[in-house]
Parts: sequence; C-alpha cells; structure tokens
Amino acid sequence: MFGVGTILVNITPVFTPADENYMRLAIARAREGIAGGQTPFGACIVTADGVVAACDHNVVWKTTDITAHGEVNTIRVACRALGTIDLSGCVIYSTTEPCPMCFSAIHWARIRRIVFGASISDAQAAGFNELTIANDIMKSAGHSPVLIEGGCLSAECRELFREWQGAGQARRY
Repeated sequence: MFGVGTILVNITPVFTPADENYMRLAIARAREGIAGGQTPFGACIVTADGVVAACDHNVVWKTTDITAHGEVNTIRVACRALGTIDLSGCVIYSTTEPCPMCFSAIHWARIRRIVFGASISDAQAAGFNELTIANDIMKSAGHSPVLIEGGCLSAECRELFREWQGAGQARRY
C-alpha cells in the first residue's frame, strides 16, 4: 500500500533578458520619482506582444492621494493608452511586490502576470506601513488567476530604498 503525500517545492523563477529590460524601465521610473521627492516605487506594463503600454511611479506625496501607488498609476496610464480597462495578456513589472490594494487593481484589470523585484518585507524594513499579506496569499484566498513571479533584479530593486533614504527627502506613509 502506498500513501499519497504532498511535496512542496519552491521553484525560483527564471527571468528572461526581456523581463530584466522591462524591470529596468520600472527601476528608472522609480528613480525619477525619488528625484522628484516621491517614494521608491515604479512599475511598467507590457502588452502580450511586447509593447510597453505604460511606465510610471508613485506620486502619493505629490498628489496627496494615498492610492497613487506606482502600480495603480501605471494601470491608469495603460488603460488610457490602450483605450480599455481590460489589460488581459499584459504583464506588470513592479520594483516591489504589490500591496493588497495594487494586487486587487492588477486582478481587476485582468493583468496576466506580475513580476516584482523587492518584497513587501523589504518595503516594511524601509519603514513603510505595509500590510504583510503576500501576493501568493491574496491570489490563493481570492482565487485569482494572475501569475506571480518575484525576485527579478531584486538587489537593484532593494537598492532603490537605500537611494531614496540617501536622497534626503524620504517621507514614509
């Protein structure tokens, strides 16, 4: 008699050169935000055929809008650029694992895949008031079909927190 068991295997995603290039666009946008006195979060949305639909960064302090996170702003720009609220087939590259609000917006926009660099715990370590609900938990609890791959250029993305703190304008929320 044989027993059936569950084996959990943590597979580290393999990122393509294209993934890294798109993440570098998100990193560049985060650096623009830092230079403008904003927080160190950037994102980029790419269509299924590899066209960059939008890249943006966090503007919470500039707009006094707590929902103006990098991912949400990028979704707004992509929807306007593509003339739709349905971003099926698109991939979002985010310098940090999306917060629960941003994950929900990604789900509602029907984005196919999230690729992120730094983790929620990295943002929390930098002093942000993060809800420590990882995207994989949100995906499971909400039965979301979105694919989640973390760790793309993670060291470069974590470096954004140090750059932001060193810029002398660091304000957390």
